[in-house]
Amino acid sequence: MKKDKNDPNHNKFWSNHNQFWIVVIFAGYLAAFVAAYLISALIYGFTGSPPELMRHLISGIIAMAIMMFVARLIFYLRGGSRRDEYNKNHMQITEALAQIAQGNFDVLLEPNPQSPHNDMTRAFNEMAQSLGTLESMRQDFISNVSHEIQSPLTSIGGFAALLQKDELPDDERRRYATVIEAESKRLSSLSDNLLKLSSLDIDKMPLSKTKFRLDKQLERIALTLEPQWSAKKLLLEADMQKLTVCGDEDLLSQVWMNLLHNAIKFTPEGGQINIALAADNKSACVKVSDTGVGIAPDDQMHIFERFYKADKSRDRALGGNGLGLSLVKKIVELHGGRIAVESEIGKGTAFAVSLPVK
Repeated sequence: MKKDKNDPNHNKFWSNHNQFWIVVIFAGYLAAFVAAYLISALIYGFTGSPPELMRHLISGIIAMAIMMFVARLIFYLRGGSRRDEYNKNHMQITEALAQIAQGNFDVLLEPNPQSPHNDMTRAFNEMAQSLGTLESMRQDFISNVSHEIQSPLTSIGGFAALLQKDELPDDERRRYATVIEAESKRLSSLSDNLLKLSSLDIDKMPLSKTKFRLDKQLERIALTLEPQWSAKKLLLEADMQKLTVCGDEDLLSQVWMNLLHNAIKFTPEGGQINIALAADNKSACVKVSDTGVGIAPDDQMHIFERFYKADKSRDRALGGNGLGLSLVKKIVELHGGRIAVESEIGKGTAFAVSLPVK
């Protein structure tokens, strides 16, 4: 960190620093002249003493030669020290880069505020930490995908083997076939959501924006899911104002489909689901609320993460793969909107999606 030149402590430091070097230089001159006198006296012991003026001139020349030699020596030593420090830092960075190339992102360089390479060291450490975080996320993602794929494949393989038994009763055969069909759909849903998220992440799926009636879209999706919510004897109420928006109709359809599907899935029989649509001059707000099981406060901050499940055993039993809300959040953000959740255990959950009107 550079010191402010107007800082009194800074000026005091440099004043003391200069005084120190003045004393050192003065002592160096004195030592050089003393050494010159002794050397010239030694020479005169062999050659005889010249005139007084010549003696002073020779002593001065010897003193100047000594001072130049010492100055060059100090300069060389200081330059050598810098080169050694540079070479040391260069070797440390090279070795650290080699470790990162081998997949070790835990390597960190020791910062030194006095080193001219301290900014590079700090930037390197930040890069290593970021790469480590990305690698951890990559490994978690692969682990989660492998687990999600393995589970339905195991079920499909097991029940397919049972179907080969000739003595299997017809009702059992139908039940096993139903399980295989459900697990196949689960695999298909997982694959479809992964492909959509991947495309949205790298902008391979550009938004195809058109103007459409948002209230009509919500009404249509609610009717599409009627067999599911009516089978659980759920009461679905809607309070929606007429509203035309501009957005990707297909992608936004997936948002409402996911939110309503979750509300149906996690609301006990006889519960209630509400859909509300309100708008002002700047934004539209769609709120999907239910009287379901609710989400714990610790889980609410993670529910939009990929493969995160608040209740893993219950969610798997209901066919979820932990990607639906991640997809919802991504689509909403691509439209310049935001999504928020409010929930309480045993009292229900409400998702609020805000979208810009223009």
